[in-house]
Amino acid sequence: MAARQFKIIVEKHVDGYVAYPLGVKGTVVGEGDTYEEALADVKSAIRFHIETFGDEALGDDTALIEAFIAEATISA
Repeated sequence: MAARQFKIIVEKHVDGYVAYPLGVKGTVVGEGDTYEEALADVKSAIRFHIETFGDEALGDDTALIEAFIAEATISA
């Protein structure tokens, strides 16, 4: 498998960290007690996901340039 770059979101929660990649079809999540553990776990999950589903697991060939995080207040 050729090396590929992924943008990965890592969230810090009170009970640990959750990480997930952008641009991958399906659900791929990693978790851990530390940032490093969550990142290692999601990298392993991405590798397994691609080995299982092949290149179809990836989005189109257009590379994701940037990812932004925005915050908004929504009235219910």
